[in-house]
Amino acid sequence: MSILHPLHFIGEPIEAGFDQLPLVEKKPGCPNSFVWRGQTYRIVEKLGEWFDYTRRGRSARNMQPQHAAVAATRGSWGVGRYYFQVRTEGGQLFELYYDRAPKGSDQRKGAWFLVSELEMTNEHQ
Repeated sequence: MSILHPLHFIGEPIEAGFDQLPLVEKKPGCPNSFVWRGQTYRIVEKLGEWFDYTRRGRSARNMQPQHAAVAATRGSWGVGRYYFQVRTEGGQLFELYYDRAPKGSDQRKGAWFLVSELEMTNEHQ
């Protein structure tokens, strides 16, 4: 069985590219490409996908418990991250995510980040 492991942490913003724009801006699917440090990486395969609606920082304390439980399963405005593990044309493996949190009153959209470059290892059970 093959498992993806971080090769090295990157933690930098990227620009995601879509052949067709997502229907819902705050719930984008996996991008078709991304630009990192001036280089474009074309995504040829999505290897994994998941979401995390954990409320962080101040927003973790500003909701009643019953509402927080619901928000943890389906999200609330500006909260949550969508993660993707992908293979690029050059064969490199990466983990990236879309952070739904607005970055200020002038930037209400979220932002994309490159988490790490990955490697695939074969694990025997």
